[in-house]
Amino acid sequence: MSPPSFRIYVVHHDAGDQRKASATLMRRQELLFDPPPPAALADTEDDALAQLALQVAALRADDVDLERYLWTEELEVRRVDVDVHPQTVAGGTRVIGASAIPLRIAYATCRTAGGAYRVLVPRFGWSFVVEELAVAADTLRAMIFTALVGEEPAWIFDFRREAREEVRAWEPDELMRLLARRGGAEPAAPPPHLDQVAEEWVAKAERKQLAAAVGVDPIFDAQVAHLDRERPRSILLVGPGGAGKTTFVRRMARRLLDAGRRGTRRRLWATSADRILAGMSYLGMWQQRCLALVRELTGTGDWLYVDRLIDLVRPLADGASIADLLAPAVIADEIRIVAECDEAELERCRRRQPGLVDAFHVVRVDELAAAQVVPLIVLYQQRKDPGTELHPTAARRLVQLLGAFRRDVRFPGKAFLFLDWWHAQPSRPALVMAGDVVAAYSRWSGLPVDLIADEHPAGSADIATALGKGVIGQDAACRVSARVLARFKAGLDDPERPVGTLFFVGPTGVGKTELAKQIAAYMFGSPERLVRLDMSEYMNPGAAGRLLEVGGGRSLAEQVRRQPLCVVLLDEIEKAHPEVFDVLLGVLGEGRLTDAVGRLVDFRMAVVVMTSNLGARESRSRGGLLAGSAAGDDAASSSYLAAVRQHFRPELFARLDHVVAFRALEPGDVARIVTLEIDKVRRRPGLVERRLELGLSEAARHRLAERGFDARMGARPLRRLIEDAVVAPLAVRMAADPELRGRVVSVITEAEAIGRDPGDVLVV
Repeated sequence: MSPPSFRIYVVHHDAGDQRKASATLMRRQELLFDPPPPAALADTEDDALAQLALQVAALRADDVDLERYLWTEELEVRRVDVDVHPQTVAGGTRVIGASAIPLRIAYATCRTAGGAYRVLVPRFGWSFVVEELAVAADTLRAMIFTALVGEEPAWIFDFRREAREEVRAWEPDELMRLLARRGGAEPAAPPPHLDQVAEEWVAKAERKQLAAAVGVDPIFDAQVAHLDRERPRSILLVGPGGAGKTTFVRRMARRLLDAGRRGTRRRLWATSADRILAGMSYLGMWQQRCLALVRELTGTGDWLYVDRLIDLVRPLADGASIADLLAPAVIADEIRIVAECDEAELERCRRRQPGLVDAFHVVRVDELAAAQVVPLIVLYQQRKDPGTELHPTAARRLVQLLGAFRRDVRFPGKAFLFLDWWHAQPSRPALVMAGDVVAAYSRWSGLPVDLIADEHPAGSADIATALGKGVIGQDAACRVSARVLARFKAGLDDPERPVGTLFFVGPTGVGKTELAKQIAAYMFGSPERLVRLDMSEYMNPGAAGRLLEVGGGRSLAEQVRRQPLCVVLLDEIEKAHPEVFDVLLGVLGEGRLTDAVGRLVDFRMAVVVMTSNLGARESRSRGGLLAGSAAGDDAASSSYLAAVRQHFRPELFARLDHVVAFRALEPGDVARIVTLEIDKVRRRPGLVERRLELGLSEAARHRLAERGFDARMGARPLRRLIEDAVVAPLAVRMAADPELRGRVVSVITEAEAIGRDPGDVLVV
């Protein structure tokens, strides 16, 4: 059952060049001597409904009982085919002819409280009740045949004219005012299915809970006339992320609120594909929900904002999509929806649902120019915090930083995202200058101040030194990586490709993965900004699809969408299936990836690093590096380059910025790595909380380096050795002695332990 509302019978007549629309108000029951129900005929449906609305108002003025015209039942429209034999003349006598005229008559049906079925034939004004719905069609055929057999052919042909008939709910403004004058009427309950999966934004705007739009929008202003029409078409907002599509919808909600205060009350329900599908675990459940949403929206004039159109056209487990259920009602102009997509998604949606896309009124929302964004930033800042002044130079600097270092989102959206984050921070100066913006942007993005601030010089040598502090023995590799980051700082990198694409090749355990971590720590402030995939897990056919999966958050597409400022590390890339390389071509060449549901993932702010052991067996190199197109003079470097060229397709190799050869480690390098690893242990929370210091003798350092180095595995066994020989014994000692606090525990060799207090030393 639904809230009481009118039901109207609408017919679109098509008679040659003349098109008409008629609308008839339907009664729940007919009485003896009843006059005909209100009806209207006009050139357009909107005009017919306007005339019908005036007649509804007249019903109340004439003290007509409106209850007979109010329905709570849902009417289902069906059709029946019947052949009628018209009257003809034979030998001067009127006879029933042998030729039959096929007719198709629409009828409406609903279930009564007693379980029977009411059948209504609006074209004839008939109404009757049947015990079983299955007999309705045969009953109607008999009634129509009896009523029309022997009638004039011209009159019967009038019924045969092509016409679109429908019965739907109708709530004109006059109805709402008439019901309000009854006094004490309770407000209608919200539609149950819409209320379950959507938020009503007009009501939120009325409660001042909907974020206000900033400034004026000429794109929206140009569409006001369309929105104010009695029956506007559904709207598709096309533009890049951050350009203002959702803000357009918020402006719509406020426009509908203003119109409602003047008398035309319409609602805007905001939902998404995920919310529509939430909890629909059994077969047929989500389809029923979609059909229920269509029923609740039909004839109301309300809008349904469905967010991303690409999510609606995505095939689900049974091969159907949400769009399959909504499209017929949208195409027939029975419901109105608002959806979003970008240009690439528009083409994919058009291939999957051409009829649905063609039914939309397309509105393109383009990115604002930088000069247009500056005043919006100042205005938004004043609205968020009137006590803080944003200096114009600070606003311009913010636009500059966002334009250079945040390419995945467009203006003005990315500026508002930053300001929202900034205003959530505990304190800000009363007058914000450019330097304050740079420092805040560094905290927000993770990018170091030295890298984003022009006044802070950071050449490739400085960057290489910073990287080399965490990577031992690979100075040449650090220098190559530093040149890529320096190019990014100078703004000379290709904005339509990843920040850098590096191929690290060399023996196992020499620091390839560690350098990727150091790049993540330097570029984005934390080694946690590393998206690491072991490509040995993508060896089989079909594995490439797992890179594109949506949901779960572990696929390459999901991780980069969640954090586009990152380092992507593809370990042992040579083990991946050839299908994976097809996926990577788009990432390396265009900085974009299309996920499993057709959405674009932006890699243009990522550094892509691939590692491999190709050529390591043949090489006995102790150093060397290669630029992507030219081999070094070193024979080992040449062997690495030859191995990479031989294994990978030319189109992938051509997309690499640099192929970097890592040299094998020497004993002195391993000893320095021991120092780094022990420093990491010193910073662990358990030692810091107990104020325990970990000492390391020179002899112990060399002893650990000797035991932790393997000619084949490099320094890879060293970390396990330190865990077994240092961390585990120390943990046992701390557990046995809770009073072990504020002391120095020295890591020494057996020779050094002679005469020392066993409680203060760890022997390796």
